[in-house]
Amino acid sequence: MTADRAAGLTESRRALADGEVTSRTLVEQALARIEATQPTLNAFRIVRAEAALAEADAADRELAAGVRRPLLGVPVAVKDDMDVAGEPTAFGCRGDFPPAAADGEAVRRLRAAGAVIVGKTNTCELGQWPFTEGPAFGETRNPWHTGHTPGGSSGGSAAAVAAGLVPAALGSDGAGSVRIPASWTHLIGIKPQRGRISTWPRGESFHGITVNGTLARTVADAALLLDAASGNHDRDPHRPPALTVADAVGRDPGRLRIALSLKPPFTAVPARLDPAVRARVVELAEKLGALGHEVEEADPPYGQIGLTFVPRATAGIAERVREAPDPALLDRRTRDAARLGRLLGGAPLRVARRAEAVLHRRIGAFFRSYDVILAPTTAAPPPRIGALYRLGGFATDRAMIAACPYAWPWNVLGWPGVNVPAGFVDGGLPVGAQLLGPAGSEPLLVSVAAQLEAELRWHERWPPQRTEAGTPAT
Repeated sequence: MTADRAAGLTESRRALADGEVTSRTLVEQALARIEATQPTLNAFRIVRAEAALAEADAADRELAAGVRRPLLGVPVAVKDDMDVAGEPTAFGCRGDFPPAAADGEAVRRLRAAGAVIVGKTNTCELGQWPFTEGPAFGETRNPWHTGHTPGGSSGGSAAAVAAGLVPAALGSDGAGSVRIPASWTHLIGIKPQRGRISTWPRGESFHGITVNGTLARTVADAALLLDAASGNHDRDPHRPPALTVADAVGRDPGRLRIALSLKPPFTAVPARLDPAVRARVVELAEKLGALGHEVEEADPPYGQIGLTFVPRATAGIAERVREAPDPALLDRRTRDAARLGRLLGGAPLRVARRAEAVLHRRIGAFFRSYDVILAPTTAAPPPRIGALYRLGGFATDRAMIAACPYAWPWNVLGWPGVNVPAGFVDGGLPVGAQLLGPAGSEPLLVSVAAQLEAELRWHERWPPQRTEAGTPAT
């Protein structure tokens, strides 16, 4: 274990339990890394230095007394759309947000597992875009190439984990917001089944399309954090049967039928898969074939699934805008989306919600022929800082759909997906691929991801050390 980057979640837990290191040391090191990289990466909106050190000291007392909990004393981060008691939840917005009175359910469960929450990570305004930039906090940058975005909306969590500031972090995924930044920062990103990790104090976030998920460097760490955060509040409307996903790491998935799906789902504007990204995803498909799986090209019958996404997304934005302390401070694109959401929040929203059952049956039938889908996570590598942020509303939507057309259908369905690293393009920019399955398939997806990881060893590669100008240090 070294001070310049975090050990993994699993290794940190073991070292703490064996008495090789103290929680206070791990937290002090994490806080030092965060402070050192804020001027360049800007991953955090809030750093809980004093509170985290106090929590670390309490964890050390428990460890000394022989107490063992799944993440006791391990520092982690959470995205700034999750309530942490005593801290504001600004969700990427400007304004004077009050401190949360209590932890959200996911944070409460992490604390119950013993984790130390070192801070809250940056996210774009209300999680709408695949970049993490805004006037409220500045620009969050990609550790692999600091001139590029880490993606969004969980870009701060992805940057923090990819740079080794913390072992793992929670994010949220409403249209790929865990999987997209995971793909663009060379991480594992798990979007679980809707309800697997509670979004309480909201029973549904963005009318059910947004779920909480995990980002980590290894499949085992992402699964461990998922298990620690999983569970429901008594009033959650979605309560899937409990799973222990970490048990699937290292489990032989058997010989699977895998559909390689390269065609983007229906979108209102054109989307084209970058040839270099396509090549990396096809290489993963070939690796799966070499591992004994049956892989063939096939696309799920998505139809016009996008028509069911927009009312849920924009009505959710409208709700959040109503709660903002000063809506006039919000981005013009946010206010325009909220205006559309108010128009679509009645009958169109009800129709969109009813369509989900039809989509479940139609796309679910695809899984009678295939066990898993392998698809690109994005159609393009990470854009440069400012490339999307400076656009107007319609231009932002066009650019976002062109770069990220693959992830959002699984948010409509509420089913699990796992991003895995697919390699690098364009001089070292990370890209990813997603393993997609039907309801409750997290263990199967995790077992396949871990099988690939054992072969490709992607977690052994770290971002280069860079100068403040963003070029590799010599």
